[in-house]
Amino acid sequence: MTITAIRTRAVAVPVDQPTRMSNRELNVRHYLLVEVTTADGHSGVGYAYAGTGAGLLAKLALDDLLAPVYLGADENDVAGLWERAYQETLLEGRRGTVIRALSALDIALWDLRAARAGLPLASFLGGSTDPLPAYASGGYYRPGEGSWTEAVVREIEFNAAQGFTDHKIKVGGLSIPEDARRVAAAVETIGDTGRLALDANNAYRSAAEARTAIQAFERAAGDRPLWWFEEPLSPESIAGHAELSRTIRTPVATGEIHQTRWEFRPLIEASIPILQCDAGVAGGVTEWLRIASTAATFGLHMAPHWHHNLHVHLCAAIPNALVVEYFAAEKGIYNFERLLTPESRLHYSGNQLHIPDRPGLGITFDPEMVTKYELMG
Repeated sequence: MTITAIRTRAVAVPVDQPTRMSNRELNVRHYLLVEVTTADGHSGVGYAYAGTGAGLLAKLALDDLLAPVYLGADENDVAGLWERAYQETLLEGRRGTVIRALSALDIALWDLRAARAGLPLASFLGGSTDPLPAYASGGYYRPGEGSWTEAVVREIEFNAAQGFTDHKIKVGGLSIPEDARRVAAAVETIGDTGRLALDANNAYRSAAEARTAIQAFERAAGDRPLWWFEEPLSPESIAGHAELSRTIRTPVATGEIHQTRWEFRPLIEASIPILQCDAGVAGGVTEWLRIASTAATFGLHMAPHWHHNLHVHLCAAIPNALVVEYFAAEKGIYNFERLLTPESRLHYSGNQLHIPDRPGLGITFDPEMVTKYELMG
């Protein structure tokens, strides 16, 4: 069926309180929302995170560069439209905001097609709708919550009260000894029944510095292995991540900022064991599935970054999914679900996320909340 309309909205949703990770402050999150409609009135929705200030830039990229490729085209030509859009935006795009906008548009097409079939996206892609393993993400640096170690302990206890045994916290925002104390406190609070991953958000300047840090964190964890060491270096430092992966005990995870299969190729060739490909960043469902398939060929795991409402469906459809990242709404960090109706938010229990049984992605935007946070260009 022919695509007749594409509606885009940019929104800016503030976080609950000023928040810091290793190398940047976080006060607000921008999202790009997309609705694609066909000639017979069917529609699908997509979205992507646009950073802390690029919502209107992403909307402009979609409206001016990408929408003209898709309007008037067949909704089922998903792969062909992706290739045409990528080719048409070579001068303006290839990476960055344009690919994030393309991701949102591609996600909307997959939601449309699955909804038309009356199936959850997971089923439409050939996957099971059984619950998937998940972990509680967080551990940011938030002033005013007591000492850094006390804050980590309270958050791990909160996660456990929600039924999660696996957790992730930030590192790299303090000195190595201070972060090591946070790691020790988190591991002790988790106990023997769960796992702890560490996310450095590109904090360290060299492989040697990152190695010094992770060795301190491993000592702090004692005889309990750390689950993974995430983004210790710049995303440009593929060789550095490869070197770390060969020389440290804790598995290396990276890829959340990488875009398209061409950027993932060297990560896969370097045998980075855990790829955190984000469908809202890398090019949408179409590109995410290509990357996941290639990673599976090399025996690598997918542990996607963010967007649990989307990634539960994608992880259900691949053989090499490790785990889905989950952010509790109460933390006010990943605040996308504030834009959704309460009944369409994701459900969880027992360290697992439940795939919605509704068609498509199974999400519904709350018109009042979208209007409240909408940016006007």
